[in-house]
Parts: sequence; structure tokens; C-alpha cells
Amino acid sequence: MDLTYTPAQKAFRAQVRAWLKDNVPKQRLKSYDTREGFEQHREWEARLAEGGYSAVMWPKELGGCGSDLTEWLIFEEEYWAADAPQRVNQNGILLLGSTLMEFGTPEQKARFLPRMARCDDMWAQGWSEPNAGSDMAAISSRAIRQGDKFILNGQKIWSTRAIFADWLFGLFRSDPTSSRHHGLSYILVPLNTPGITVRPIKALNGKDAFAEVFFDDVEVPAENLIGAEGKGWHVAMATAGFERGLLLRSPARYQRSAQKLLELYLRHQVEADRDHSLRDAVLRAWQGAEAYTLSSYHTVGRLSKGAQIGAEASTNKIVWSELDILIHETAMRILGPRAELTDDAEANEWLEGFLFAQAGPIYAGSNEIQRNIIAQRMLGLPKS
Repeated sequence: MDLTYTPAQKAFRAQVRAWLKDNVPKQRLKSYDTREGFEQHREWEARLAEGGYSAVMWPKELGGCGSDLTEWLIFEEEYWAADAPQRVNQNGILLLGSTLMEFGTPEQKARFLPRMARCDDMWAQGWSEPNAGSDMAAISSRAIRQGDKFILNGQKIWSTRAIFADWLFGLFRSDPTSSRHHGLSYILVPLNTPGITVRPIKALNGKDAFAEVFFDDVEVPAENLIGAEGKGWHVAMATAGFERGLLLRSPARYQRSAQKLLELYLRHQVEADRDHSLRDAVLRAWQGAEAYTLSSYHTVGRLSKGAQIGAEASTNKIVWSELDILIHETAMRILGPRAELTDDAEANEWLEGFLFAQAGPIYAGSNEIQRNIIAQRMLGLPKS
């Protein structure tokens, strides 16, 4: 694997670095799990869009800057190194946006993508249900076709960003006689539609990070269907591949966290040296972040030659979710009793990250399910 950057890639890195230096907010934004913080992040996303960096891999005519995956990795490295605000519309830009690029009609792309890039519309994901979490094929919320519209009924749960979002992309059973993976449709739903009720769900930190969404005879135009009716599972699996693979969690995120962990360890080395296992944990975290980065560049090289991400997306998902836990657990151990002091800025940042990391092995498909996928599809092991 040749990791030598081309002159054009070096120029792109310099351009991104200069723009971020001039534009990253000097003051830390409030949490995007609050209304005030959410709007601050929306404004930041709009500024990114003005610079062409909200969706770097999209065509320029749709609000991006026409970059390839290698330049996206470079952008992410510079973005996280600059300690820029966390992205609040990635459900839309990286998951739904990538899906629309593959399955959307020209009209749908023109309608949704530029607004998404500017963050005029913020998106939530509507897949999980009370009885369909990791087993997403058990979805029971319905979308019954009536002429040029669908009538939606049912409930979605653990919908990230739904409490403040404008739209939801969801999976619904459009054939009431179907079961499992069959008869599902992928539909875009404006959350201000009559018949929709959104109720917040508090996360471990007490903030409204999630929501449950109820649909009572909700009318949605049939033109909001993505892909063919009844073939939503195929579309959703493409979105899940983006989520579990490269796009939702770039390696730069963990490189930056590992670097901060190392700096934390060095500041507290006298106390940390009393437990030599802490040094080993810091090293494992740093090595893990570097290994994930190299693996990602290898995957990008394969994709550039026409390969596709398959079941290996499940290995990526396990790696980044468990790496996140290792990094933050180690930080909590270094900080000791200080780690729970919410009025200590340094400790509070690590505590927030620690609480969020606990969800990593669950969202985007639980790691237990991902291990089953790896066993069956990559290793060829029997189901039982």
C-alpha cells in the first residue's frame, strides 16, 4: 500500500487546513442535544456548506466539492485535528445522502441534496422499533399505498436527532402480507406532517439525544419513496453499509481521541504510573487508531479499483465502537475520582465521551449481530 500523497492531495490538505483555521469557532458550541446547541451546530454546518465542505464527496452542483474518498479521509484528518465542532447532520449527509446518490431519482437528488448540504433540512433515522432493534427485519410499522400517497402507522424508537430534526428517513412494511426482509419500503417523511408525534428520550447524560416517533394515519406523497416499492431492505442495507463501514465514523475521529488520551496520560503520568496497565491501555488505543486508519486507506484503495464493501463493514463497526470504549475507559481510569466531576471542563469532556461510547456496540447494528454476520458471510460458518 503506497501512502504517498499526490501534489493535488497535498494542495487539498493545505486548502482545507487554511479554511478551518479561519472558520472554526473560537468558542466551544453548546451540546447539539439541546435546542440552542442544535441551532448553533446547524449554523456551523451552513458555514461549512458555504466553503464547500459540508459534503465534500458530492458533486459541486449538488452542494459538495467533488472530492474522492481519499480526499474525504484527508478532510476528516484536518477537521478533527482542528477540533472543529462535531457534525450534527451526518445521518442526512453521510447515510441518507450516500443512499440517494445510489438509489435516488434525478428529481429526488435535486430536491433533497442541496438543502441537506446547506442543512436547511436536518435528518433523523427511523428504523428501530420496540420489537425490531437489532432484528430490523421484524419491522411492523406500515405504509399502505393509496393512489399517489402512503398512509403510515406505527412507532419508531431510538431515533437519533428526531427531537429537533425536520425530516426522517424510515423503513416501513408496505405489503401487509409480507414477512421479514420482504415487502418493506424506504420512505422520506417530513416530521411536521399531521399525525406525527415526537417524544424525547433522555440519554445517560440526561439530554434529549433520542426520540420515539408515532405515526397515526400519516399521509406522505408516493414521490418520497426511495427505490422500488417493497424493495426497501436492499436500499436500507446500502445505508447500513455506509453506517457500519467508512462513512459514519472516520478513522480521524479516533486518531484525535487517541492523541488526546496520550496527552492526558502524559499530564497525569506520575499518578498513572502507579498502575502500569494504564500505559499499556494508552498504547493499545493509539495502535488501534493507527491500525483502523491504515485499514481504511486500504479499503479506499480497493474501492477506487472497483471493489465494493460487503460484510467487512461489520468488522469496521466492531473495531471503531470497541476502540471508542477502550479510549474513554482508559481516560476515566487516568482521571480517577475526578472523572465524575461535571464542573471540571477536562473531566466533563471525557465523561460525556465515555457515556456516548457505551452506545457504540449497540447502534448501527449490535456487535453481537455483526459477529454473526462475520461468522456466516466472511468465515462461512454454519448458523448453528
